[in-house]
Amino acid sequence: MTAPSVADPYSVTGTDPAAVEALLSATHGDPFAVLGPHAAPQGRRVVRALLPGARDVEVIDSAGRPAGALGRLAGDVFAGIVALPGDGRDYRLRIDGGAASGGRTVDDPYRFGTVLGELDLHLLAQGSHWRAWRVLGAHARTVDGVAGTSFAVWAPNARRVSVVGAWNGWDGRVHPMRRRVETGVWELFVPGVASGELYKYEVLGAGGLTALKGDPYARHAEPPPATASRVLHETPFAWTDDAWLASRAQRQSRDAPMSIYEVHVGSWQRHPDGRSHGWTELADELVSYARGLGFTHVELMPVSEHPFGGSWGYQPTALYAPTSRWGDPDALRTFIDRAHAGGLGVLLDWVPAHFPDDAHGLVAFDGTPLYEHADPSIGRHADWGTLIYDFGRPEVSNFLIANALYWLHEFHVDGLRVDAVASMLHLDYSRPAGTWRPNVHGGRENLEAVAFVKRLNEKVYEEVPGAITIAEESTAWPGVSRPTWLGGLGFGYKWNMGWMNDTLAYVHEDPVHRPWHHSRLTFGLMYAFAENFVLPLSHDEVVHGKGSLLGKMPGDDWQRFANLRAYLAFMWTQPGKKLLFMGGEFGQWREWHHDRELDWGLLADPVNGARHRGLQSLVGDLNRLYTTLPALHAKDCEASGFEWIDCQDSAQSVIAWLRFGGSREDVTMAVCNFTPVPRTGYRLGLPCGGRWDEVLNTDSTAYGGTGLGNLGGLDAEPIPAHGRPWSVALTLPPLAVVAMRPRAPAASGSTRADGAADPRDGSRR
Repeated sequence: MTAPSVADPYSVTGTDPAAVEALLSATHGDPFAVLGPHAAPQGRRVVRALLPGARDVEVIDSAGRPAGALGRLAGDVFAGIVALPGDGRDYRLRIDGGAASGGRTVDDPYRFGTVLGELDLHLLAQGSHWRAWRVLGAHARTVDGVAGTSFAVWAPNARRVSVVGAWNGWDGRVHPMRRRVETGVWELFVPGVASGELYKYEVLGAGGLTALKGDPYARHAEPPPATASRVLHETPFAWTDDAWLASRAQRQSRDAPMSIYEVHVGSWQRHPDGRSHGWTELADELVSYARGLGFTHVELMPVSEHPFGGSWGYQPTALYAPTSRWGDPDALRTFIDRAHAGGLGVLLDWVPAHFPDDAHGLVAFDGTPLYEHADPSIGRHADWGTLIYDFGRPEVSNFLIANALYWLHEFHVDGLRVDAVASMLHLDYSRPAGTWRPNVHGGRENLEAVAFVKRLNEKVYEEVPGAITIAEESTAWPGVSRPTWLGGLGFGYKWNMGWMNDTLAYVHEDPVHRPWHHSRLTFGLMYAFAENFVLPLSHDEVVHGKGSLLGKMPGDDWQRFANLRAYLAFMWTQPGKKLLFMGGEFGQWREWHHDRELDWGLLADPVNGARHRGLQSLVGDLNRLYTTLPALHAKDCEASGFEWIDCQDSAQSVIAWLRFGGSREDVTMAVCNFTPVPRTGYRLGLPCGGRWDEVLNTDSTAYGGTGLGNLGGLDAEPIPAHGRPWSVALTLPPLAVVAMRPRAPAASGSTRADGAADPRDGSRR
């Protein structure tokens, strides 16, 4: 081997040829050790740069004066000795690309210092950086007077990570990132990268394979089916909802009325050409519609970016990025701000239970199981073909909890409905015997997931006053909605899946068979106050061949509508907060499909349009009764707010109960007749005498019923019944619910909550 000549550029610039080869092959894991300015003899600097397409490169100082030329070492790597003042970091590169590309002057990313501070690194490593989205991902930054974007991504086992985009020709050699060994975070400040630029991370994984990955902390992305992340330089949003936020805790408390309209944004309403309405349109139309029907909240099915529309958002690949299908992040903020201005809360379906294995997503992010659990018996859902987060890994737990706080802080979301909680809590969830491994105590509980869920809820309730969490938890796990300091999981509310399954099964039966299924109506009250329950009729009940709510009802068209009216009134007068999926409020016939809008034309249907409109009107009146009568909501979660009058008349399929508000005098009675047979003289015991006004009759002609009723009200008689000193002899319309309450001494005229003439009272006696 011969000694290098004096003119050998490697020797002159002190450059290791192996390092240059590694840069050119995109395998160098420490680019800052080679690229950028480095000390040279006599107080000078050696500057190295990787510049595809460059022909000649010159270094200029901050005043624009030439400081020296860079010569080509090999390929697109240049190096030279230059004279620069100070620490030698204040310079630019003047590049001549020849006739094909001309000249340009750029800032060298490798002359800048680190991006993340020591405290950020410490908190990330500890798994307690609750504002992680502010340091990881892509962020506008100005360093030493130079504007650009900083990128940071966690990939501890990667051999090399580069940020790629149109600005560097999607070439992973150009902008390899600095590895912060303390945490496994890779970072780089890239001058000149503007808001709106598309980017990905090119990751050379631990196994030597290269993958293009979206940014786990991206706050914007390009519309599917494209998969790149999008740089977002945000400016402060002008929120106007201070008054709403100040009142939110009371609006969402256990004693407040909560009636939730669940919405899939892409299919609620569409343009004639099939395009979905965006956030801007929904800020007018959806908010006005939901408030007009008296709902207190809308619950949005997941809005995080997801590649497959058929997952309805439940398989997200970018948890921090609102899907670009319906507008940019500020458009979503505008929708939420307008909802709050209209008195409407906004809940968000949130999915920490699983994620898809799309190649551009989180799967094997750094070439190893990183976000997912390495054990496939814990880290994969066989049913859904998705992966399960490694809840016990501090950085992964931090990623998820910070994401929950992100939606609550940055978008003023009022609460999170947490999807598929049962699948997180149970190691044997949908797993046959022999395919799962017990925990250290020999049990079936996923102890790491339990700890994650508790910490999640503690942080939400600690950091975001008035916000709530709601669990979709389908088992009998105890204390789901009890505080963690009482041994619970810490959720604010829990979906009552048992109530939903039992009661839907009951109303699906032909009335002639219902006497043998009567307990399905009553069993839910055995445990109704074990949790803070939401009664859900969600999207899950109107898909995958289950048919619509109206389609589940037996009988001819009239009976189907009457059945559904009775069932909804049964639900609204039972203890628990309410949730109804879109379309159920006007009786959609077809099963819901995510690729078409609701069948709004039914409201003008020449045959059944009046019945659809009547059902819609009933839902509005149910919401108004529920929100204005404390007896129907103040003790939704307390046993003292409910008493059976008669739950045993299975032969006639009639049940009746009392609801109480803040006092025994604040009472409402509800009675359901789940047969098509009218019943007269049906006596029910009451706790007090006087006039009892009929405040609800689902058989009203205004709703499409027959108009059979109780003359707007009845006087209680001193005839004991059902262990009470007073009673009334009611007329029970067919397939209907009647509700009555004592007339207050000062009341006169209409008993309708809004003071208008009440169309709900029966007109035919």
